Amino acid sequence: MTAPACFHCGLPVPPDSGHSVLIDGTEQPMCCPGCEAVAGAIVAGGLDSFYRYRDTRSERPEPTAQDNPWAPYDLPDVQDQFVHDWEQGGRIAGLLIGGITCAACVWLIERHLGAVDGVRRVSVNASTQRAQIGYDPQRVRPSQLFAALARIGYRPAPATAAGGEQLLQRERRAALRRLGVAGLGTMQVMMFAIALYFGASSGIDAGLQRYLRWVSLLVATPVVFYAARPFFSAALRSLRGGHLSMDVPVSLAIGLAYGASFYATAFNTGDVYFESISMFTFFLLLGRAVEMRARHRAGLASGGLAQLLPLTAARLEGDTVENIPVAALAAGDRILLRAGDVVAADGEVEEGDSGVDESLLSGESAPQPKSPGSRVFAGSVNRDSALVVRVTAAGRATRLSAIEQLVERAQLEKPRQVALADRLAGYFVGAVLLAAAGAFAVWWQIDSERAFWVALSVLVVTCPCALSLATPAALAAASLRLQQMGLLVAGGQLLETLPRLTRAVFDKTGTLTLGEPRVQQVLPLRHGWDATRVLAVAAALESRSNHPLARAFAGERGQCRAENLRTITGRGVEGEVDGHGYRLGRADFAATAAPALPEESGQWLLLGDGAGPVAWIGLGDALRPSARAAVAGLQTAGLAVELLSGDQSGEVARVAAAAGIADFCAGASPEDKLAHLQALQAGGARVLMVGDGLNDVPVLSGADASVAMLSAADLARSRADAILLGGDLQALPRAVALAHRCRRIVRQNLLWALGYNALAMPLAVCGLVPPWAAAIGMSVSSLVVVLNAVRLSARPAHSAPARSLDAAPRNAG
Repeated sequence: MTAPACFHCGLPVPPDSGHSVLIDGTEQPMCCPGCEAVAGAIVAGGLDSFYRYRDTRSERPEPTAQDNPWAPYDLPDVQDQFVHDWEQGGRIAGLLIGGITCAACVWLIERHLGAVDGVRRVSVNASTQRAQIGYDPQRVRPSQLFAALARIGYRPAPATAAGGEQLLQRERRAALRRLGVAGLGTMQVMMFAIALYFGASSGIDAGLQRYLRWVSLLVATPVVFYAARPFFSAALRSLRGGHLSMDVPVSLAIGLAYGASFYATAFNTGDVYFESISMFTFFLLLGRAVEMRARHRAGLASGGLAQLLPLTAARLEGDTVENIPVAALAAGDRILLRAGDVVAADGEVEEGDSGVDESLLSGESAPQPKSPGSRVFAGSVNRDSALVVRVTAAGRATRLSAIEQLVERAQLEKPRQVALADRLAGYFVGAVLLAAAGAFAVWWQIDSERAFWVALSVLVVTCPCALSLATPAALAAASLRLQQMGLLVAGGQLLETLPRLTRAVFDKTGTLTLGEPRVQQVLPLRHGWDATRVLAVAAALESRSNHPLARAFAGERGQCRAENLRTITGRGVEGEVDGHGYRLGRADFAATAAPALPEESGQWLLLGDGAGPVAWIGLGDALRPSARAAVAGLQTAGLAVELLSGDQSGEVARVAAAAGIADFCAGASPEDKLAHLQALQAGGARVLMVGDGLNDVPVLSGADASVAMLSAADLARSRADAILLGGDLQALPRAVALAHRCRRIVRQNLLWALGYNALAMPLAVCGLVPPWAAAIGMSVSSLVVVLNAVRLSARPAHSAPARSLDAAPRNAG
């Protein structure tokens, strides 16, 4: 009998090996402990799709792999799912980190990983529990990054879509369990506490009193050692890292109160406060649970965009439909999209007419009409009827993947306000500890029995949770709202910069305009011809042409059919429509006796036949429908607006006038644009640059804030602080208004956090705040900050949705 093959490496499995791993619901055989350890780690990390998409069997791991649980993450095929190249050299690993509770955790992780040889940059987002780690693959391996995080008590995992959802589910389930234990413990211990309080005033039997104390201790112990464990774990991690986190005073309060009550119970002396400990823990956990729920619902802990893609796609091979993994799609494949299917890759419609929901990319809620020649994008949803699409980009080449990479790049930048709040929180905790020690010393002289509990109240009531949440919660909520409006934040400083801007500078082609030719005018030259008939014949002649100008007639196709089509390079096209010969193109090509060009600016094509000229067709680059309103909105917000273009003056002047822009500059080279920008900045202007071409890269890099169109060249997008996902330029004035609101909310949050602590600390020092009330106050303070920030992510009732995604070609204009 043939021995089964190892599911991981393919080698024969020895008889009675006893090694196996549950993969996709099936127990798969393994040949050795090494393969078992590697496969188990891959599945545990949420990367079991690796086995579905791999082309060949994996190599058998080294014998040491079973001793290193992180070794599978060094496999190239596994790394493809969470590691990619970094534009600054080296690679970037995206990790999910379980166990992050506050800003101090972020500080500890960044400091610890930053000390690892070969790690070049670390950025951790406490809200999403994600880390972006830039490293040199020649000096450090991913497994070493995982091991370094595990050594300081955190739970690392690859930042995959499945892993992100698993992390959120684990976080919710753990929070619910701990909250349940604390709630039940609080209810039970309060019953015993009431009996003790009333018994003390009515002469309770000493034996019964001692019994109730021991029962209270028994009930409060799981509350302290299980429900409150996250506070102790986080405090211990921060102390090991030489940093004071907000969990330190909380842990001290719970631990000292429990220790003192345990001593009083064991030696039958003094008072016990098990009900205060349990109530305190319950209110803290309740506050964090509500805060977590608010973060999740606001999208502050959302996973990767890749989770929106399907696992398989229906590939067409002739008339045969074959379901294949999305990861196996390649440019040139033809795929079938049924009604309700999620588009798995970028492509161009070959057959069918349907409406496609592109709200993910553009914010437009209404389905966009698609017909042959239209472009569709990964992550959008086919709503109406079947489409046949030829894939133009798949995997990491899609626009959806480009958006996700921009988000990852933004996470590598920590806004200055957040970094400052992280540093302040550590100093603030030190001040809290000193204040608690001082309060204890003073009250020891006044009333020694109350000294301990006053100190505990000071530790709890002044915990700087709200201070640490004030800025990052607001920035995260505002970033989410900007994405809903169609503007993806790719630079961490954008929201801080937008309120200080004084001038907006626009490129023309592909930015203020659509970047593709459109029919502007039709001037018939022969009796009996109108614009409809002219365009129908022109569209038929251009129906098989790949020339960029042919796209101007795409909307008129289908009314006539052309035969014997022939393209004459540099001159035009000719063919027969309804048995009659026509030519379309340059004037000297279309007719022997060409009339004079019209006086209006633009590009003119002549339609002619054997009898002479038929009509002039004027083409131009149409202004975006939202351009004029966007310019007016920016001007209302106090920004001066100008147009800076490399095109010639006639067309630039026309577009500027149409958009309502008085200041414009034409014929500017990339060097001229940068010099103009620097001159503006030297004069004190803070400039927003909006562009999309390769010639805009220098000014996008040098501007105080920059926005690139999604259709822009890759290099232009990589240098921008934000990407306009749809064609609605009105997202820009809305973003400026939102940034002003965000700044106000941050100030409100900071004032609230500081004001609360300034009011609560004197009350606690004076002994007017018991520990359970301090816990409620601290939780309410944090919730006020988070809920105030979440207001930024709400869609105003009057806001208009973003327009549909433009398919403008990349250009350098």
